Amino acid sequence: MNFACKQIVLPSNPLIMIRALLNDKPTKLFIFMASFFVANALIAECIGGKLFSLELLLGMEPKPFSLLGEAGLTYTLTCGVLLWPLEFVMTDIVNEYYGPKAVKRISYIAVAIISYAFIMFYFAISVPAEQSFWIGSQKEAGIPDMQVAFSGIFGQGMWIIVGSLVAFLVSQILDVWVFHKIKKATGERKVWLRATGSTLVSQFVDSFIVLFIAFKVGKDWSWQRVLAISLVNYSYKATMALILTPVIYFVENRIDAYLGSETSRQMKASAMGNE
Repeated sequence: MNFACKQIVLPSNPLIMIRALLNDKPTKLFIFMASFFVANALIAECIGGKLFSLELLLGMEPKPFSLLGEAGLTYTLTCGVLLWPLEFVMTDIVNEYYGPKAVKRISYIAVAIISYAFIMFYFAISVPAEQSFWIGSQKEAGIPDMQVAFSGIFGQGMWIIVGSLVAFLVSQILDVWVFHKIKKATGERKVWLRATGSTLVSQFVDSFIVLFIAFKVGKDWSWQRVLAISLVNYSYKATMALILTPVIYFVENRIDAYLGSETSRQMKASAMGNE
């Protein structure tokens, strides 16, 4: 991956070479963005077991509605959606400066680390709990059995985990593809169109895949229910994509100032395969 579009002569001493790479601004920026991307994805998966009411968060009373014949729907969402919009903002920014290979690479890393984390969660659930103190240590706080509480928080269903990881990976790859199709058609103009457009398409697919695998395959929900809830979830994600569009402009302006206009221009050209 060519971070800076200029020839860097690296010294033969490995330690000096590493220091030279770490002092390179495009390299430092990529390390920061990749670290944030992976950490944000992992946190989103970890907090995804809690559901919240969007209406109550906004200070409104939930008013159930019907969609596709499915009654009683409200904006009850997983807490993971609070962080996923940032993930797709990061995807578009990495795509803009480092290209599709970089996005795919950090997406694969994120999936691998999330998978590892859930394996460790299940291992932690299965090891024998300490009985004399820990099990009942939070009775006064209304938690009679800490092992049950721990298992309930970290022991998400396998179908939910599989659905979430597959949806994440497919939507990331689709986001990269749509982003570059739009950019090839518009050039450097219309950042909002390629960033928001790619997110709107990829999040539509993401919303359906995760519910299909987790609840159609895993719990035999009806197609009607899967489609109705998918559309409700997508309406939230689409709204957030539109709201966060100015954030992409702000971040790109800060990156351009950090890298310098010439380096920034060269990186964007290289990301598109124009240099």
